[in-house]
Amino acid sequence: MENKRSTKPGPGIGPLIPATIETGSGRKNSLWKRFVAQRHLQTMALLGVAWMVIFNYIPIYGLIISFKEYNIVKSIAEAPWVGLEHFRELFADDDLPNVIRNTLGISLIKLLIGFPLPIIFALFLNEVRSIRYKKAIQTISYLPHFLSWVVLGGILATWLADVGIINNILLALNLIDQPITYLAEPSYFWTIIITSDIWKELGWSAIIYLAAIAGVSPEMYEAATIDGAGRFQKMWFVTLPAIRATISILFVLAVSGVLNSNFDQILVLRNSLNDSTSNVIDYYIYQTGIISNRFSYSAAVTLVKAVIALILLLIANQVSKKINDTSLF
Repeated sequence: MENKRSTKPGPGIGPLIPATIETGSGRKNSLWKRFVAQRHLQTMALLGVAWMVIFNYIPIYGLIISFKEYNIVKSIAEAPWVGLEHFRELFADDDLPNVIRNTLGISLIKLLIGFPLPIIFALFLNEVRSIRYKKAIQTISYLPHFLSWVVLGGILATWLADVGIINNILLALNLIDQPITYLAEPSYFWTIIITSDIWKELGWSAIIYLAAIAGVSPEMYEAATIDGAGRFQKMWFVTLPAIRATISILFVLAVSGVLNSNFDQILVLRNSLNDSTSNVIDYYIYQTGIISNRFSYSAAVTLVKAVIALILLLIANQVSKKINDTSLF
């Protein structure tokens, strides 16, 4: 008589074939079921991926014209190769030092002043106890972000004109003897650009910090209260350390974009009279590429800018990883 061995596991012994092991077809069916269940979210995600591929990845091919003499009459493939000629021309350009000075000057001051201000604003706004007053402040601070620089540029040009509200107030206070045309004076341009950018983006930039602060455990504040900590001590020893990772990530991104000078803002507020302080890399690319039709040269400038931005991103990410143990990758 043939003995049949039982495949039933003994006590304390799991099943012979773990339930978590799936065949290839089973895994595919599981993924497909999950996709169908989340089809609305997946469709939105796929649309975002498609947008990124079309507008961010496919245009990378166009950077090949940096090494060619491109003409819009012919295709990119038909354009003759010139090697590094455009890059040599870039570094030999007499306008380059002034362009770099303006770009770094505006961006670094924005980074030093404009980066911590939303953090400070979020910290103090979080301490407001009146919900109605808090919502009013948020609405007022967010509003400028939703106005384009075309609109805000026109408002600023009106305010800063020789008969504008700024001159009228300063004259009424006897702070100046005669009206000043601010946008015609190169010495005022950086101040106008930095101040207006902070005014427009302060409230909007604080949103992510407010979201991070909302995630701080109330028990931490209760423990600090028991220890006798005041409001400012709670902000310094509880809130700031809790959102340190968020601050580090946003700082890394801000450093990587230090060569960006908000082209829309510059284009609206600049003119021939303040050109010495308003000619930044983004406008330089626009001037040489669009106005002068030097597409290959402007592509070379863009490529150099992108490489420098990547290097800054890697350096800032590594520094943040060593100091705060927080990084993008």
